[in-house]
Amino acid sequence: MAGKKPNPVDAHVGSRVRLRRMLLGMSQERLGESMGLTFQQVQKYEKGVNRIGASRLFQISKILDVPVQFFFEEAPQFDGSAPTGMAEAESETFILEFLNSREGLELNRAFVKIADPKVRKSVVDLVRSLSNQESKS
Repeated sequence: MAGKKPNPVDAHVGSRVRLRRMLLGMSQERLGESMGLTFQQVQKYEKGVNRIGASRLFQISKILDVPVQFFFEEAPQFDGSAPTGMAEAESETFILEFLNSREGLELNRAFVKIADPKVRKSVVDLVRSLSNQESKS
């Protein structure tokens, strides 16, 4: 079964575990220890390589302090497509993907610590300028 892609729902649930873990500043090792697992097993769960069973998902929800439903928000449908509906869903997905990256999480944490609105605007302008330069390259 080498090369088999993870089920889209398993991958989504795993990415939500990773998102919440990162938002809490928790390492894979610490989450694994809380569950009696290795960090490698947590890694496999987060990538969707290994499915998370119901009792294990319930345990993770308690450790990460979220309801079980959190892991299924914006989950793909059975046919592999994203849920359809209002326009906000696509922008929410973009935000979740951004926050699910280490850089996005670090940038967000640092940005909210900037108290001066003018400095915040300058940071946004700088990032926008850099992204425009990169798209021209």
